[in-house]
Amino acid sequence: MLLFLFRLPIFLACSLPYFLFLRHLPLPPLFRKIALWGLMAIPGIWWVDLQLDGVKRGTLADQPPDRFPHPGSVIAANFTSPIDAVYLAAIFDPVFTLSYPGERRVQKAGLLRVAAAALGPVRTSPPSGAKLVDVSELIEQHPNRVILVLPECGTSNGKAVLPFSPSVLQTPPDAHIFPVSLRYTPADVTTPVPKQYLRFLWNLLSQPTTCIRVRVAESQFNTAAAQTNGASADVKVRGERDGINGEDQRVLDRIGEALARLGRVKRVGLTMKDKAAFVEALNGKSKKA
Repeated sequence: MLLFLFRLPIFLACSLPYFLFLRHLPLPPLFRKIALWGLMAIPGIWWVDLQLDGVKRGTLADQPPDRFPHPGSVIAANFTSPIDAVYLAAIFDPVFTLSYPGERRVQKAGLLRVAAAALGPVRTSPPSGAKLVDVSELIEQHPNRVILVLPECGTSNGKAVLPFSPSVLQTPPDAHIFPVSLRYTPADVTTPVPKQYLRFLWNLLSQPTTCIRVRVAESQFNTAAAQTNGASADVKVRGERDGINGEDQRVLDRIGEALARLGRVKRVGLTMKDKAAFVEALNGKSKKA
């Protein structure tokens, strides 16, 4: 309790000015990264175990640039906590996006919106009036940035990989797609149940430290796009909820299996509709209690 009460005013005094004012200023990326690392240090997120899959410890600096997420590439990360967005912003300064079930296009979003989505209501479809774009368009618009995709469409508790949106299937065939797994110790900073804002703050600020285990797999390529001709590609760009063919599914499976292997978890079939039904039932029980 004392640790929580000590940290809370400091955390609010630092985070509110950043998200309300500083993030809107044309600050150098390095300044933003330093500010974000400072925010993470307040709740004790000071140890990050970062490793490339299949690369020996201590040899990270010896790896070629294309072995790590780089401008023009895509990160496909699991989604478990608001901390995901803050950490990935501090490391990669990516263009953030939100994915929706069955939707090939993504919604471009800012750091705050993605962090809030980890605590927000379950989304089974895009919000009304949302502007959706292809990942390939974002790569063209931001050639010097990494694009972040969260294909699970919602948060889990970090113990499974949820079914993917087909949003990564709009990645160009020559762009690297890096599966990135983030796990937390202790794991109670994950937010699988929406709108538990106070519980998340308590879990975040009342613990001495929170450690992040980050694993980056070897890059994958969108072989489905490589096999798509111009006519069918045009249909996919216009269609919001196209079906997924065999090669599409193989691409999604490769990325999903890589995330599951990195996180040492299994892939499950719990969709966002299933999660919405679970949350509704959970809230119903809470009201009766």
